[in-house]
Amino acid sequence: MTLVTLLEKVYGPYNARVFKHTLSSLCKGLKVDVRVLGTTEQGWIQADVSGEDEEVALRYIDWKIGLAPVSIERLKKFSIVRGRVTSSRKSKTELYVDIGILDQECYAEVPLGCLQAQLVDGRKFALRKIIELFCLYPNFPLSLKIISLDYQSLRVKAELSEAQLRIFSQWLSSYLDRLVVLGAQLSEVRKALKASKHLRDVIKVETLGFLESVVVCKLGTEALGLITEIGSYLPSAVLAPFSPK
Repeated sequence: MTLVTLLEKVYGPYNARVFKHTLSSLCKGLKVDVRVLGTTEQGWIQADVSGEDEEVALRYIDWKIGLAPVSIERLKKFSIVRGRVTSSRKSKTELYVDIGILDQECYAEVPLGCLQAQLVDGRKFALRKIIELFCLYPNFPLSLKIISLDYQSLRVKAELSEAQLRIFSQWLSSYLDRLVVLGAQLSEVRKALKASKHLRDVIKVETLGFLESVVVCKLGTEALGLITEIGSYLPSAVLAPFSPK
């Protein structure tokens, strides 16, 4: 029997129970018993995994979802970590990302200089502007590469990983608007598009996380316009437009 913390968060009106079906489906065919127990203070989902195929299930869950490192001592320089943007600390020079360190208050810090170099060709944009352009609002999922560690002072500095940069590069090169939805299940986003009669205006809905998704607009459809149309159907979600323009 193993207690694990998954790198998936629930927040807003949701609780950990809504993730039970997803986790059970992930382990379908394996001889394991999987129970969703609740969440940490930060909202990370915790589960119990036990059974004959426990080790296989844990490796598969880590690959598909990710397991929280829990302690800073488990991190290594240059390793790739997953997390969620957090608003627990406000700064004009660093973007803070919760990467699942539970035993101490510790977040990954992405310096403004790294974001400027990686996302806006070194232009001296303010952090607030970069957050707005790339929809880096609380709970946005990010993949990071650790660039420095200080175990004693609990400081983790990171930059966006190559995989994360490829995602943003693809968003930019497509010339298509995208509507980032934070705080709603994929099925709810699709229902909102159908109810507002805007399914015909989108190409697809991509999943970023359990409660995070991206609506890919057709050419000529603006994400900003969709917000006013579907916002009432997703009252607890944060809707943010991404525009390559």
